[in-house]
Amino acid sequence: MGEGTALGRVRGLGSAHHGSHHWLLQRFTAAGNLLTVGYLAFSLLLLGDFSYDSVRVWLAQPLPTLAIALLVVSVFWHAKLGMQVLFEDYLHGAVRFAAILLVNLAAFAGTAAGLLFLAQIMMTSVGERTATQAAQNAFAGMTGGAGQ
Repeated sequence: MGEGTALGRVRGLGSAHHGSHHWLLQRFTAAGNLLTVGYLAFSLLLLGDFSYDSVRVWLAQPLPTLAIALLVVSVFWHAKLGMQVLFEDYLHGAVRFAAILLVNLAAFAGTAAGLLFLAQIMMTSVGERTATQAAQNAFAGMTGGAGQ
């Protein structure tokens, strides 16, 4: 027993045994997206000032940067999983293969671009902080420490 329906046995169709794994991955990425967006929204609301400089300084901190990096990866992975299911269900033949390949490439490119942009924001903020500290140290050295 356990071979499916009689018609399925005749056609040789059975369970693919991978649908539950895919379904769970979609649910886990959705839950991760929800938790991460909740943290980021709460953290931004506590910021108070939404000026460009204050948000950039907030984003240069390790925890918000990690949260946004995880969100970028999770959102693109979740979108890839959903689009793959859609293509597998409604497209056939070479068109399906091409569409799945394209969505995989788009998900990879989007994730890579998002993480690179985030790294650029972090590096810019770190560079500005280092330059500011160097200027303050130079000013303190010129004035004999009177500027502190």
